[in-house]
Amino acid sequence: MSGDQILITDDKGFVQEIVAESDAGEDIQQVTGLLSPGFVNCHCHLELSRLKGTIPEHTGLINFVLGVMKQRYFPEEELVEAIKAAEEEMLQNGIVAVGDICNNTLTLAQKEQNRLYYHNFIEVSGFVPKFAIQRFIQTQEEVFDDFAKVFPDNSTIVPHSPYSVSSDLFSLINACSAGDISSIHNQETRAENEFFMTGTGDFNKLYETLSIDINAFYKPTGKSSIQSYLSKISEPKQLLLVHNTFTSEEDILFVKRAAGATRYFFCLCVNANNYIEHTMPPIELLRKHHCSIVLGTDSLASNHSLSIADEMRTIVQHFPTIPLAEILQWGTLNGARALQVDHVSGSFEKGKQPGIINLQEDLTGVKRLL
Repeated sequence: MSGDQILITDDKGFVQEIVAESDAGEDIQQVTGLLSPGFVNCHCHLELSRLKGTIPEHTGLINFVLGVMKQRYFPEEELVEAIKAAEEEMLQNGIVAVGDICNNTLTLAQKEQNRLYYHNFIEVSGFVPKFAIQRFIQTQEEVFDDFAKVFPDNSTIVPHSPYSVSSDLFSLINACSAGDISSIHNQETRAENEFFMTGTGDFNKLYETLSIDINAFYKPTGKSSIQSYLSKISEPKQLLLVHNTFTSEEDILFVKRAAGATRYFFCLCVNANNYIEHTMPPIELLRKHHCSIVLGTDSLASNHSLSIADEMRTIVQHFPTIPLAEILQWGTLNGARALQVDHVSGSFEKGKQPGIINLQEDLTGVKRLL
């Protein structure tokens, strides 16, 4: 929308028209800076909000995962209050829709208030093949069923990551994913590729700490992580590949060739990547190959804020040649498409209720207008 156009909405934020300023009449609200549809946060762990500031930065993914596992046990009332505060933070930061990872039902009561739109990714993990059915049924009965009662159209069972899901468990997850949206943590650390290529590296430390003997069932594939698992999750209509910090050009081309009926979105969580691994994802490679890019915040355990504007600002700092309009689209329309809410959100089009936010051109001072 150019500077000489006027956005007309009703009191509830539904877009009525976009007209030239000369045709808008009176009662025009002038704003400085940028007017944008509400942001879409495609990857969040709302349930981890109580962990803000408890895990040191730049220690690497393995130590981060172990830190999360050690720090998760707080009184439930503290966890619930942190979830409530984190949702309020997202609202104040102009976020209207969230792809949220769920390992328990702690966020359900807050989500039932419908202050934000959520797609609930109910996460399953279990790397030992003989426990695959048990882990799947446990997650289904203890988490998914409760979410599905309240949010039947926007709750799906998804794999956590390739290094925490066995082939047997992938098969169970894949079978229930047909036509749905799925999500997986992808290539967040260099050690992930090393583990699949050669079977060596830091992930062995993780399994040893968890007392998991992988020798009886695991053999390296000689290929990168994504090239080792992607065929095991072939049924979803859309798949969010999250992080992609160590995704190579060869991997991107592999995904392009493998696409089939599945549409892939590459979700960037740059501030979390910096927090954990002190690095940035290969954004220029993703742009070179015209990948569908969306944005996420990850969790307050791995980030200082739940703000898509902060994610954008970091991208601008590290990749200053990328047009701001393109980055804004990653955080709005692309994200809405990824969560399949682009009929409502993501852009200023007649009949949509996308939310309206005002922010400065340096991506500071986010103000929610509607």
